[in-house]
Order: sequence, then C-alpha cells, then structure tokens
Amino acid sequence: MSDMAIQVHRKRGLGQFIQKNWIGIAFQLPWIILFLTFVIVPVVVAFGLSLTDFNMFQPAKFVGLKNYELLIVEDNVFWTAMSNTLAYAVVVGPLGYFLSFFAAWVLNQLKMRNAFALAFYAPSITSSIALSTVWLYFFSSDRYGLINNSLINMGIIDEPILWTQNPNTILPVIIVISVWMSMGTGFLVFLAGLQNVDKSLYEAGAIDGIRSRFQELKYLTLPQMKPQLLFGAITAIIGAFGVFDVAVAVAGIPSPNYAGHTLVAHLYDYAFVRFQMGYASAVAVILFLITFVIGRIVMYALRD
Repeated sequence: MSDMAIQVHRKRGLGQFIQKNWIGIAFQLPWIILFLTFVIVPVVVAFGLSLTDFNMFQPAKFVGLKNYELLIVEDNVFWTAMSNTLAYAVVVGPLGYFLSFFAAWVLNQLKMRNAFALAFYAPSITSSIALSTVWLYFFSSDRYGLINNSLINMGIIDEPILWTQNPNTILPVIIVISVWMSMGTGFLVFLAGLQNVDKSLYEAGAIDGIRSRFQELKYLTLPQMKPQLLFGAITAIIGAFGVFDVAVAVAGIPSPNYAGHTLVAHLYDYAFVRFQMGYASAVAVILFLITFVIGRIVMYALRD
C-alpha cells in the first residue's frame, strides 16, 4: 500500500471515529479547550520565554540556554530558594498529608463528624494572608506575642525571641503555619473517600479474622482509597512546592538572609519586581519539572 493510500485510510478512519463518537467528543470538548488554554499553552509559552531575554518593554531576544546557565551556575539566591523549598516540602508535604488522613480516619468514626469536618476545612477556604496575620500574633517578635509572653512568664527566656526576623527561626515558623493550613483540602477528600468505602467489606473482614481498627485500615480501607490517596498526594506536592503567600506574609520579600525565600518567591521577584520575564520563566520551568517528576513518582507508587 502506497503512502497516499495509507494517509487516505487514516483520514477515513479518523472521520469514522469522529462521526461515531461525536456526542462524547462534544461533551469532552470544553474540558479539552480549557486544558489546552490554561495548562498546555502556558507551559509551552513559559518554556519559550525561558530561552529569551524579555523585560516586557522591549521585544524578546533569543539567548538560548543562557538563563539556565546563569540560574544554575551564578545565582546563589536560587540555590538558597531551592534548599528552603525542598526543606519546606519534605516536612509540610508528608506531614500535612498524613495528618489530614489521620484526622479524617478518626473523625469518620464519630457521630458529629460534620461539625468537626467544617472546623478542619475552614482554614483552606480562608485567605492565607489573613491566617498568617492571625498566626503572627502567636509568633510576634516582641514580648507581647503569645508564645514570647508565655515563655517569659514561665521564666524560660529573658528576652523575646525574634521569630520572624531571626534567619534560624523564620523557616520553622513558616512550616508550622503551613502544616496547619494544609490539612483542609486533603482532609475533606479523605473523609469523602472513607465514607464511600463499602461497609460490607468490614463485615467480611471480621469474618475472615480482622479484629482491630488498624488491621481494617491496612487491609481494607487503604486499598479502597487509592484514588483519593493519589489526589491528596498530588495536591500536597503542588501546595508544598508552590509556597509563597505564607512565606511573604511571615518574613517579607526578600526575607532576612533569604531565610524564607522560596522558588515561587524567586520567580515573583524576577517577574514582577525586576521585570525579567525570561529569567523568571526559567525558574518556572525548573519548578514545573520538579513537581512533574515527583508527581509521576507518586502516581507510580499509588497506581492500581
């Protein structure tokens, strides 16, 4: 069969497929358009801009991989931001993930779980800046801050701790606040998954010798919740590597000695303060690759 005949055959096959499945394609078309517009196109544009010198006032100038070379070889602040982001993600991501699931698992066994669920979910629908402001009362650097005042009254310290000004304490404060704020969405997803587990499985498990709650969790609950576990893991990864507003609200931008500087803060600095969009796009591409690779690893680990 010639190449022309193969192409004609493929076109006919594609036409028949569209004609046969046009209803399904029509239903999926809005999602496909939105996905291409807000996911694929921005990623492609960001990668293209990362290869240019573009300040938004002059036409972009192609510079190849120069932005990546400067970023990796000469930008020490980038590596500080990378270190801070990884340290933050290693703690906040897994800890928030497991605490969310544990809270959902415990509350699912209570009768008044709806009221407790609202209390756990409320922080995730509240402005991060507003919640950070509330937490700053606890970690205020003067002697009137709740923690400093308590420690001074107990005689543990004589001078107030500069929680949001000392480079050694800035990142731990950001982590504490973020762990508390990160539990809402994952908690709600896990609670919904727990409520949808078939109750007859527990009856069958009891007949087969399962006696404790933890055995039920290991052998019955977790295998039935892989979709929810995967979704919670992906959102935890994205949230952990996308930290910005909490860090800025706590330590400002730039933070003292860049102790609270993150990759997104570095991107924001170059994009909207220095107007170096090409360089900022290089940071965005690296952040995208990191989250994509880790996300694929998690998807592989939690696959059916």
